[in-house]
Amino acid sequence: MTDSVLICGSMAFDTIAVFEGRFKEHILADRIQSLSVSFLVPTMRKEYGGCAGNIAYNLKLLGGNPVPVATVGDDAGDYIERFKSMQIETSRLCVIPGTYTAQCFITTDLDDNQITAFHPGAMSFSAQNDISGAKAAWAIVAPDAKEGMFAHAERLHAAGIPFIFDLGQAMPLFDGADLQRMLGLAQALTVNDYEAGVVEQRTGMSMAQIAEKLQAVVVTRGGEGATLYTGGEALQVEPVAAEAVVDPTGCGDSHRAGLLYGLTQGWSWLDSCRLANLMGSIKIASRGPQNHAPSRAEIDAQLRAAYGISLPVQAS
Repeated sequence: MTDSVLICGSMAFDTIAVFEGRFKEHILADRIQSLSVSFLVPTMRKEYGGCAGNIAYNLKLLGGNPVPVATVGDDAGDYIERFKSMQIETSRLCVIPGTYTAQCFITTDLDDNQITAFHPGAMSFSAQNDISGAKAAWAIVAPDAKEGMFAHAERLHAAGIPFIFDLGQAMPLFDGADLQRMLGLAQALTVNDYEAGVVEQRTGMSMAQIAEKLQAVVVTRGGEGATLYTGGEALQVEPVAAEAVVDPTGCGDSHRAGLLYGLTQGWSWLDSCRLANLMGSIKIASRGPQNHAPSRAEIDAQLRAAYGISLPVQAS
C-alpha cells in the first residue's frame, strides 16, 4: 500500500508586521465610531503557512510522503516551487486563475496585541479540487473553506481512505449538526483543549463518548502534552520539554504531521502521539510555521531520548 498522505486544507501566506508602540495609545475610546489610524511597522516578514502547507512541510521532515490538497492563487508560484525543491508532490495543488492565495495580515504591538485581516482568496474554491481516484494510506481534513472540508471528507469516505478530522480554526463554522456529520465520516478527531470543550458543548457528547465511535480522539494540551482516547481508555501522553518557547504558530500542524507519520508506519496511536508531541516541541522553539529544519537524524535522537522509540530506517 502507498504510504502517501492526502493533506486537505489551506495553503496561505502570512504577512506579520511589528508596530513598535501600543495600539491603546492610538485608538481613542471616545472616537471609536470614526476610527482612522495608521501604524508605522519597520519590521515585517512574510511566512509560508496554511494548515495543509505546514503539515506537509513537517511530514516531509520526517521522511513521509505528503500530498497537499489545496487551492491557491496566481501568486503561489514561489510556494509551489519551494515544495517541488523539497520533493513534495504538488499534483493536487489547484491554481484558481484570477485569485490570490489565502493571506493573513497580522500587525502586533509591544503588548502582543494583534490586529488581523484574513483574505480567503482561492481557498473559497477548495470544494472544486476533486480528489476522486486518489490513493493514500491516510488523509487529514484540516481547516479550509467549510464546503471544501465536507467535499473532501465525503470523497475520502467514498474512497475508503481513513482520515483525521482536524477542526482547528474552522471551529466557528461548524455547529453541532455539522460536527456530527463530519464525525460520521472520519476515523479520528484532533482538537486542542479549548476546541474539545466547544465540541462537547455543541454535540452534547464527551470526548470519551465521541471516541467510542472512532479509532481515536487526540486532545492537545500545549506544554502539558496530550490526552489520547482510544480503545475505551483515556491515556495521558507526556510532553517533551521544548528547548525554547518562541512562537506557537503552527505547533498544532506539526503535531498532526507526527501523528500521521506514525500511523503510516503502522505505529500504535500512543506512539504516534508521542512523535506528535515531539514535533510540536521542536516547532515552538522556532519563529514562523515553516522555519524549523531539524534533520531526520536529529528528530530520531530526540525521539529516542524522550520516549525510547526510534524512527524507522529509510532505504537509501
